[in-house]
Amino acid sequence: MQSEKYSQYVDIMVPLFRALQNYRLGNLVDSYQAFEKSANAFIQEFRNWDSAWALDALHVVAYEIRVLAERADRELGAIGKNPEKLKGAGSFLMKVFGVLAGKGPKRVGALYVTCQLFKIYFKLGTVHLCRSVIRSIETARIFDFEEFPIRDKVTYMYYTGRLEVFNENFPAADHKLSYALTHCNSRSEANIRMILKYLIPVKLSIGMIPKNSLLEKYNLTEYSNIVLALKRGDLRLLRHALREHEDRFLRSGVYLVLEKLELQVYQRLVKKIYIIQKQKDPNKAHQIKLEVIVKALKWLEMDMDVDEVECIMSILIYKNLVKGYFAHKSKVAVLSKQDPFPKLNGKPVGS
Repeated sequence: MQSEKYSQYVDIMVPLFRALQNYRLGNLVDSYQAFEKSANAFIQEFRNWDSAWALDALHVVAYEIRVLAERADRELGAIGKNPEKLKGAGSFLMKVFGVLAGKGPKRVGALYVTCQLFKIYFKLGTVHLCRSVIRSIETARIFDFEEFPIRDKVTYMYYTGRLEVFNENFPAADHKLSYALTHCNSRSEANIRMILKYLIPVKLSIGMIPKNSLLEKYNLTEYSNIVLALKRGDLRLLRHALREHEDRFLRSGVYLVLEKLELQVYQRLVKKIYIIQKQKDPNKAHQIKLEVIVKALKWLEMDMDVDEVECIMSILIYKNLVKGYFAHKSKVAVLSKQDPFPKLNGKPVGS
């Protein structure tokens, strides 16, 4: 009778011990296959339990199957075979999410599993798969975001914030990443750095410049010259900073976001010319000859002609970074006498 009572756990424990044995021997693919079998048996039992007493164990399973799948895929890649285990782990975790996405105490574990899925999708480059899970979390009435553990909420906001960066939805990205930063454990400097790596480009895009002390504290000095270029209106420095750290920015997926800061740099350059002219002749400060901007760019070793500068000024006016109009025949930009350089005030360029 006693053996029958616990017989259902044989399907969990036997493959689990096999997975451990293979892991010790360095057979990661075999270890993953055995662990997946054990995990599937565990989920079958977990589904039948009414309470959430085994939720911590489920979280361990969700974490371990992802990590083990990554290592198994590296082993497969090394011997020239198709790495497919991480994709399999994603399918398994979607099944786990389905078990948790119901009424009852188990649902509080759904966000942790969602975050493990995000890590898999980002690793595989299939971030579009995040959408269905996000819809389930954010629109399903069974979930109350505030009842999830804070650790899971921070991770969720970090990944969904990154998705908003890729979609260039900067107000949403700012909200989500700022939430992650505010609620992140202050002792977790590595996690804070990960959040800031994406939040800083977002803040720069909406006209908010971080302090150098913040960049130095979290070793994010790759942004130092970009910040300096924005302050100075130095297009040469911005392009140099982008070239210097191109690989890093491309890997992070923020290169195009940073490249678009050129318009703000042009705005700052025109503003500096305006301030200098105002000091010399306040009555004519709002009339800026395009030739003067051409000379300023040449001083920065940026070779542009009047037509190119006229095109850039047109974009600045269109994007509401500069208020004014063109006197086309005389090649002069006539700036508004009231607030000629509107601030972004936390909004994206052109919004």
